[in-house]
Formats: sequence, C-alpha cells, structure tokens
Amino acid sequence: MDINAAAVMTDADTFLSTLYRRHGSALLRLAARLLGGDWHRAQDIVQEVAIRAWQRPMDVGPMDATARHRLFTVVGELVGDLVPDAHHDQVEPRMEPAGEADMALLAAPDVVDQTLTARVVWDALADLAPPQREVLLQLHYLDRSVSQAARALGVPPGTVKSRTYYATRALRTALRARGITDC
Repeated sequence: MDINAAAVMTDADTFLSTLYRRHGSALLRLAARLLGGDWHRAQDIVQEVAIRAWQRPMDVGPMDATARHRLFTVVGELVGDLVPDAHHDQVEPRMEPAGEADMALLAAPDVVDQTLTARVVWDALADLAPPQREVLLQLHYLDRSVSQAARALGVPPGTVKSRTYYATRALRTALRARGITDC
C-alpha cells in the first residue's frame, strides 16, 4: 500500500468513525422506525448513508450540528427507494372489488406518511432556539435521560426540564403553523 492509499484509508476511518459516533445511533433508530422495526435493513441503510457521505462529502457537508438533518434526509430517500421495491414482488393484482378490510389498510399510516411527518418535525425543530432544539434532540432522538442530557449539555437537570417544557410548547406552535393540528 502506498503512502497516498494509507492516507485515504486513515481519512476514511476518521470520517466514518466521526459520522458513526455523532450520528450513527440516531440514523439507525430513524431507519428502523421508517422500516417498521427491521433493524437488519436499517443497518444496511445506515451503512449506505455512511458510504454516500464519504463518497460525496459536499452533499453532506462538515460533520457539524447541521449534518444530521442532511443525513436524515438521505435515510428517508433510501428507505423510500427500498420500500416500493420490497412490496413490488409481493403484490398480486386483484380482480374483485375492495372490501372493508382493504379500506382499513388504506387508512393505516405508511412509510411515506412517517417520512413526511419526520421531515415536517425536523423543519419545525429548525424554528426553535438552539438550546431548545438541543435539549429535545438529547432527550428524544439520542434517548438520553434528564441527567444524561444535563451532563452532555453542561447544565443542571432543572434547566433541562425547563428547556424541555418551553421547547415542547415552541415545537407544538411550529407544527401547528405547518398545518399539523394533532399535537
């Protein structure tokens, strides 16, 4: 292996370990949620996101706080590409009219609805003040306890609770402004 190849390998290792450390668990949870709990496929999606981020770093940008939103977008796109293919082979044409059971299936939320809802929530999170957004990300997306979030943010647990209260109210307002009324 020549010196340039070794440098590329080291850069790749550093980039990928940073991506996984900062965003891996959140990306995996999102992918699994969008795939109905299929953790194996979710791991494949996260690996593909990491490969794409490495191959096209300009699409993702720096591994800073804004990268997660872009990475989540790629997860949603990959899941959207995957899901129709998975159902394509399984669906057989039916000649009889749709019954009540079929209509009930149409009313059930699907992956597209979940993806669109996730996108609206992420857009609404952008309206929050950074401390409010960060506390919600710590608690709900990183699945940390109040005390863990307090340590990560460097604030007392009471501040985490207070920020959570006001952040939830602000997020509810931002979602209502986007037409989401079930919050």
